[in-house]
Amino acid sequence: MTKAIMRRTLRPIAFTLALLFVLSSAGPAQRARPAVSAKNVEIERKINALLARMTLAEKLGQLQQLDGEAKGNYRPEHLEMARKGLLGSTLNVRGAKMTNELQRAALESRLKIPILLGFDVIHGYRTIFPVPLGETASWDMSLLEKSAAVAAAESRAAGVHWTFAPMVDIARDPRWGRIIEGAGEDTYLGTQAAIARVRGFQGTDYSRPDRILATAKHWVGYGAAEAGRDYSTTNITERALREVYFPPFKAAIDAGVDSFMTSFNDLDGVPATANPFVLKDVLRKEWKFDGLVVSDYTAVMELMFHGLAKDEADAAMYALNAGTDMEMVSRFYNKHGEDLLKRKKISMTTIDESVRNVLRIKFRLGLFENPFAEEGREKAEVFKKANLDTAKLAAEKSFVLLKNDNETLPIKKSIKEIAVIGTLADNKAEMNSNWAGDGQPEDPITVLQALKDKFPQMRIRYEAACDPKCETDAGFKKAADAAKDSDFTILVIGESSAMSGEASSRSNIDLPGRQLELVKAVHAAGKPYAVVLINGRPLTINWVAENSPAILEVWFPGTMAGPAIVDTLFGDANPGGKLPVTFPRSVGQIPIYYNQKNTGRPFKASEKYTSKYLDIDNTPLYPFGFGLSYTKFAIENLKLDKLEILPNEKLRVTVDVRNTG
Repeated sequence: MTKAIMRRTLRPIAFTLALLFVLSSAGPAQRARPAVSAKNVEIERKINALLARMTLAEKLGQLQQLDGEAKGNYRPEHLEMARKGLLGSTLNVRGAKMTNELQRAALESRLKIPILLGFDVIHGYRTIFPVPLGETASWDMSLLEKSAAVAAAESRAAGVHWTFAPMVDIARDPRWGRIIEGAGEDTYLGTQAAIARVRGFQGTDYSRPDRILATAKHWVGYGAAEAGRDYSTTNITERALREVYFPPFKAAIDAGVDSFMTSFNDLDGVPATANPFVLKDVLRKEWKFDGLVVSDYTAVMELMFHGLAKDEADAAMYALNAGTDMEMVSRFYNKHGEDLLKRKKISMTTIDESVRNVLRIKFRLGLFENPFAEEGREKAEVFKKANLDTAKLAAEKSFVLLKNDNETLPIKKSIKEIAVIGTLADNKAEMNSNWAGDGQPEDPITVLQALKDKFPQMRIRYEAACDPKCETDAGFKKAADAAKDSDFTILVIGESSAMSGEASSRSNIDLPGRQLELVKAVHAAGKPYAVVLINGRPLTINWVAENSPAILEVWFPGTMAGPAIVDTLFGDANPGGKLPVTFPRSVGQIPIYYNQKNTGRPFKASEKYTSKYLDIDNTPLYPFGFGLSYTKFAIENLKLDKLEILPNEKLRVTVDVRNTG
């Protein structure tokens, strides 16, 4: 390959500045995994001693993870299995009292191997932070690390050792509901977010009483689901895997992550849960990963639906041989392991290696020495004020000011009468969004409540107008009247938590139902107003973007939603977030992301035969990295130390930024 072909053109200046911001706030890109130590040698000695004593049933039991009941309870069979040494892990069992009871049962077993307790701590345990996509909009890696650390401390105090986070899938299709769980479209930003969140959850030693084991998921390519439809197939070249989708996972390993979760999709026709290329060749051989690989929920069973496995035994064989150590929920390893071994479909070496990976994590977590949670610590740590303060700051920093014509925001505090419109302005549970850990529906503070608390003398008129589905306009007249009779209107619109997240893909990402009609009704009242947008993905909001005077993107902000939003609307907090993902004008543009590769016929308005649409601009509604502020900045004296670089060279960029507001 010639040097001319290898040269890379420079990215747009706006992204260069955003990238500089990430570089300045992210800290060192990688932390080397610890070298072999006396402690690690001793752990391996203990693992070998245990393996030598374990029966086949006990070994297969270590590879089994079972789901708990509602509200964090274990199932009755869990106690009996634990006492027999036949249960390696649970998910969703939580609370110090409940987890301690299960651990006591495990310590009654012959070999006294503790249970590994996992839970989906995605954006907080009880104190709920902004959803990951929103939190990434802060571009503040130290804040991402801090929020993960708060979640870890609350979780460990409640007896949870292991979170199935962070999700580090790169996602470029906003129709995909799980875009809400990741860091957006950019591989570099995704690597930095992965590092920050792993560090936050695990620290430098995840056996500490305020840390938990993190999981890099979903390995790999899940975010590239065709048509943005959850669980759909993927079609990814190896080059794209290595350049776009692998790097955040490798960054997580370099940051010390010790567990991976397989993805639901296939890669080149082979389901990820049974794919030796990604599980063995890349993860184990290339990257020297020695942690635990767990399947996603029933992913081993689903090998039959993929068409790879003809029956349950086949599914267990393919998954185990490929390198999936622990089976989540389905029980094929336990049910068919002995027979597969007799038929030489799997080997004892394969079983032992998976058991070794599970036991290694339990030793590194310190569970053999300290299997129990302190119930007093749970009461002191969970939902304490310091955690709520951090959650409020995280929410404020996640907000993105998309539009602010004529300095509509911040709202003047001298205003006497204000209208608050939209059911999402006074719905506590919706602020938590999905995958809200142990967050309680009554915990969050809403916009309406925060406004009343902040301005007890202000006259406030609230109209729900319609629910998030907004299938009727019955409440629109009251809403329009409220806007007309007030000095200012806060219009809170967007998605419900059920409209984004897992199994919540949307083919149409407009405002749900008749919400746009509601916006137009408020707009027609002729009074100043600001749109507060609550959502878990980019939305196509063209009319709102063109006509509404101010738009504040707040995602799903979590427990402290109301205080963070109200303080921002009134200028006590400054919205400084930048979009981690592109907002399209139309779903017809998808996939659309800032660093799409060059074409041989780039867009040119004056020429027909160039890459463009006939009916819409090529440009996004809001580009990656976009975000306004209440102040103004002057960017001057941009200098590059060279105009062309080779892939292994560095570019120095300097710029002067002045606050002129």
